[in-house]
Amino acid sequence: MTEHSRTQAPISDGAELDSLDVESLAGVPLVPIPPFPFLLASGLYAWSLKIPPLVPSPIPIPIPQPGPGPIMPGGAILSFSSEELRLDVDGRYPQMTASGTLRGFIASQTHWIASLTASGTNTWTGAIWFKDGATASFPYTTVEIKVVKSLFPPLRAATVIYSGGGGPSRVRIFKYKSSAFHPVNFELDFAMGEAASAGIDTHAHPNRPASLPQETLTIPKVFQRAGFAVTTTLGAPVPIAGAGANARWSDQEMHDAMQTYWSKFAVKAQWAMWVFFASLHEQGTSLGGVMFDDIGPNHRQGTAIFNDSFIAQAPAGDPNPAAWVQRMIFWTACHEMGHAFNLAHSWQKSLVFSGKGPWIPLADEPEARSFMNYPFNVSGGQSAFFADFEFRFSDPELLFMRHAPARFVQQGNAEWFDHHGFEEANVSPEPRLQLQLRVNRDVPSYEFMEPVTLELKLSNVSTQPQLVEENLLSTSDSLLVILKKEGKPARQLLPYAQRCWLPNKTVMLSGSSVYESLYVSSGRNGWDLAEPGYYVVQVALRVDGEDIVSNPLRLRVAPPRGYDEEYLAQDFFSDDVGRIVALDGSRYLGRGNSTLQEVIERLPDRRVALHAALGLGTPLQNTYKYLVDDHADPRKHLGITLQPAKPEEARGLLEKALIEQRAAAIESLGHVDFKWYVDRFSEWLAAKGDSIGASKVQDSLYETMARREVRGRRVLTGVLDEIKAQADDYNKGKGARRARVSATPEAS
Repeated sequence: MTEHSRTQAPISDGAELDSLDVESLAGVPLVPIPPFPFLLASGLYAWSLKIPPLVPSPIPIPIPQPGPGPIMPGGAILSFSSEELRLDVDGRYPQMTASGTLRGFIASQTHWIASLTASGTNTWTGAIWFKDGATASFPYTTVEIKVVKSLFPPLRAATVIYSGGGGPSRVRIFKYKSSAFHPVNFELDFAMGEAASAGIDTHAHPNRPASLPQETLTIPKVFQRAGFAVTTTLGAPVPIAGAGANARWSDQEMHDAMQTYWSKFAVKAQWAMWVFFASLHEQGTSLGGVMFDDIGPNHRQGTAIFNDSFIAQAPAGDPNPAAWVQRMIFWTACHEMGHAFNLAHSWQKSLVFSGKGPWIPLADEPEARSFMNYPFNVSGGQSAFFADFEFRFSDPELLFMRHAPARFVQQGNAEWFDHHGFEEANVSPEPRLQLQLRVNRDVPSYEFMEPVTLELKLSNVSTQPQLVEENLLSTSDSLLVILKKEGKPARQLLPYAQRCWLPNKTVMLSGSSVYESLYVSSGRNGWDLAEPGYYVVQVALRVDGEDIVSNPLRLRVAPPRGYDEEYLAQDFFSDDVGRIVALDGSRYLGRGNSTLQEVIERLPDRRVALHAALGLGTPLQNTYKYLVDDHADPRKHLGITLQPAKPEEARGLLEKALIEQRAAAIESLGHVDFKWYVDRFSEWLAAKGDSIGASKVQDSLYETMARREVRGRRVLTGVLDEIKAQADDYNKGKGARRARVSATPEAS
């Protein structure tokens, strides 16, 4: 890859740019503001809850009791850590709309939109007509917004009064943040020998609206007027050798060029896109531009414009062919870039958004003079289109770009939590804790039907001790897990069981870590990791109002090896089996148990067999309480019967999984879960009077863990010493399990 320098430059609304001269974009003054900004109310306002650092106290800390929480003015309960207000009532193309985003924990974000009318000096009121997200915590139906204007931005503020919905009113005071609603970066690259159409003279062609002002209009300026704070990153020409001998570009060649030359390329959603000017696509002159919505895991991140396609062919008899071509290339660039903001063609909006999700259905605009309409499609053709075209997006399109939930508009983030949607997390710029998601194997690849267990590592990366909940990594209310299969929408992991722990603070010393296993294959959604392919898993942890976001972990589920696996998979990927595997067994789900027994018999050498053995053996260890209909007593509908333990059968199954297949088990279960299962097994043996057997199980555990090394990580010496001592205790007839000397069997 050839390195080349890049510079970022915000573009001024008043910048004079030569057409087809991308280099003139560099070094232009800041983002546009009107001559008298303090006279405008529109813009982005923000509020955030400031949380002080958590430092251990030398005196006992009382455990907070359940209650309504802090009360804001007006009596509403404080349940959000940050909020944004987008006010759109004056300035360029005002939509008389306000919208807001309220963020608590990531899964409880709320988005609202209201239509406004002026109700007094610098005051607007209106009904909330759209809600999205955690709407149960946001019952309001009406807003009143009062703005304090000032020449000095720090003194500008907006007070919002939420009312209606059957509860008390809620008041929030927002500080002014920006004249734009969202930031976005454009990187303009071009094939060697081609030109990037950075700007045009709006009066260069005589066919134009009479009221159209004459100016040098740039691509950044178009999107600034749509409500974005635009910066540009400028690059060098892309060598034409990458296009092949015929100098025509295929989709994959362009996409490869984007990954190579786009300085901001990342496999995640971000407010950034790549714009590439080339000669021709391999499909020929009929393709004027393309937006990358079907290549790679992240959609809508880049677009290509083909300067020598039909857009360079002016109509016969046109009064200024050169200006027509220049305008057409400019229109094509803005059109394709509009798609990257998730805008549909003007005549296809109802097809795209109907049934898509929580966003409102959009009406078609077949005659709109918008960047998103084809000039040749309107009545009267391209001549009629450009006679009324004002180089802008339509009002419904502006409403969408400015006020729709950000996940619909942001490049690469078309679906909820799709492609690393944790960008809205309340992440501290100086986090005290770090969350890592990892696997205890050299390569994150899993056999077909092998249940997936990952490992969480929470570390204190600050210089001070930190107080955290003892069971923080096991608390469903604090932990959010998102799974994304490539090519499919993201899903939130919904465990079968949620646990309510007694609050108990523990101190994490600086540099120390705690660990926990994370089973992710199945839950209330069904089997989230079942189909062969690549997945991305990411986790967020809420700690004292702050979101600790893990690294995204990419893993692979391998395809089935043969007919037996394909055949058994039809029964294996069922709700019954998912529950048995996740909850360590059931003596009620008979059909699922039959499937697991068949797995052991037909796939004894596959890792799914050891999980099946654990699921079948665990509930047989002890007497099992079974809830059944009590037909003998008409006064009762349910009764409890006791099913006897089957210790010999249980022992055989658990030894098969944990002793005979221990090398595969420690890798498949992970170090944390493997040690937990073995400890529980040896404790059960000791309780049954077999201390020698319990000691041998611990010896096996010691040998297995002492040999483990994963990417340079070895098991902590203290943990190995603990295992050895436990084996000695069992050998001496001391059955009680020793207190753990470490939070985990895994070395850091």
